[in-house]
Amino acid sequence: MSHKTKLAIFASGTGSNYDAIMAAINNGLLEAEVAILVCDRPNAAVIEKAKKKQTPIFSFDPKQYSAKADFEREIIQQLCVKGVEWIILAGYMRLIGQTLLNRYEGKIINIHPSLLPSFPGLDAIGQAIEAGVKLTGVTIHYVDAGMDTGQIIAQAPVTISEDMSKADLQSAIQKVEHQLYPTIIKQLINRGKQL
Repeated sequence: MSHKTKLAIFASGTGSNYDAIMAAINNGLLEAEVAILVCDRPNAAVIEKAKKKQTPIFSFDPKQYSAKADFEREIIQQLCVKGVEWIILAGYMRLIGQTLLNRYEGKIINIHPSLLPSFPGLDAIGQAIEAGVKLTGVTIHYVDAGMDTGQIIAQAPVTISEDMSKADLQSAIQKVEHQLYPTIIKQLINRGKQL
């Protein structure tokens, strides 16, 4: 029985990338285990999904803590107990602070719905439509202290056609995300095993 790399998925919303990663694991595409779901919104839809799939959950309300470092220390304790090796951000709407960065440097990745460095931050899909660009896409990058500024690992383009609504574009982007993210996670894990 080979060692399964333990992942923590951080999410704040519906968890569509959580679903995609779980599907990749169940289909045997990704040799990993989601050891814990970390969620900063106690009523997010992703929590119900994680319960159904019996993924352990740590959900917290950042307002209950006096500083980011406080809840990040608590997250680290949870991750250590579970033996987490990689942190996978999947729609986690908070900047990662120095506490987590120091502990998991080079082991935190994020997926962002644009071709960075274009349209960082919130509502990247809305930003792209507003800007009238013909091409946007998906970026997977390492996380650093900035807002979507970490080293880029992979990108995939998505064309914006004239008649696309924001919802159309979002679903086109998500389709790409759900294929690209598990594939890249697999590559990173395998690279780690070869080192």
